[in-house]
Amino acid sequence: MSRWSYLQNYRVVRLNATLSPLDQYERDLYHKFHLSPIEVEANAPAAIIPHVVDCDALFVVSTALPQEVIESLTRCRVISRLGTGTDKIDVAEATRKGILVTNVPTFCVEEQADHTMALLLALLRKLPQMAQAMSTGAWGRARRQASANQRLAGRVLGLIGFGNSARAVARRAQGFGLQVIATRRNMDAPSSEADELGVEMMGLEKLLTRADYVSLHLPLTADTYHLLNETMLRRMKPGAYLINTSRGAIVDEIALVSLLRAGRVAGAGIDTFEGIDVFAEEERPPDHPLLSVDNVILTPHVGALSVQAMQDVSNGGIENAVAVLSGFWPRRQNLVNRDVTPRFPLADDEWNRSALL
Repeated sequence: MSRWSYLQNYRVVRLNATLSPLDQYERDLYHKFHLSPIEVEANAPAAIIPHVVDCDALFVVSTALPQEVIESLTRCRVISRLGTGTDKIDVAEATRKGILVTNVPTFCVEEQADHTMALLLALLRKLPQMAQAMSTGAWGRARRQASANQRLAGRVLGLIGFGNSARAVARRAQGFGLQVIATRRNMDAPSSEADELGVEMMGLEKLLTRADYVSLHLPLTADTYHLLNETMLRRMKPGAYLINTSRGAIVDEIALVSLLRAGRVAGAGIDTFEGIDVFAEEERPPDHPLLSVDNVILTPHVGALSVQAMQDVSNGGIENAVAVLSGFWPRRQNLVNRDVTPRFPLADDEWNRSALL
């Protein structure tokens, strides 16, 4: 009998079965641990609840889990976010019910940093405009546009947030000769990592006035919602560029469009949105003013994606659930609600991850 056969008795649900379908790697991991996830595509609470009411573990990629869904979970032990952000999950309600909420905080760090730099470089070298010019034969116009490009080396990149992805961007940016400055929510935190990377830490407003390029690396919370509102966007250095691969609602998109049209902000590279639902079941051209602005590059929340990143998130997310279903705490860094009192007792020690190898 397999050492994991006891896990087959648990009812496990995997949401986003159509929008983010299981690949073979994820399926093989479930099979390894004798888990047979019920694959569900449902996004409204009324549609979700009948599938999850009696589950023991719930896996989710992008579907929102508001209070009414959490309240319906009669025996769930763990909500395993197959990703990083948990702003769509009512973590407070899960905590009240004794349900652990876990994530994979190291997911897509390298991919997000790559995507940030790709957006920045494409904006500065006007790659979309150059591609369009080539397709129409407007080469002279393209060269005239390109002659106004600014050299990247010696310019200033400002990072708002200084977690894993921001530090990965800082390492890449230095290879291009950029000066890197950063800010974070806790300015009293130790600065050894910033010092090692040669990153100067400063307050948000000072960063906005100094940076030629601003990149966001923050989770979406009540404190960061519209952090870059019109007032803060106007504090950006005239002609600066904005990159957002974090969460769309950190930026007031309507204010950004206005400043882009006025030329106050030179351009923007955006991978996450407040006003465009890239996870909608029906795919159609969105009605949003960002699509009417020339000096932007928009990508459909793909900054996290690579074969390796998806394998990492499957490993971490399934490991989190297996740990809890086996009666152990998951890795501390993977536990979102660290003040939770589990509805089912857990051993004092963290899960012995060597058992998963």
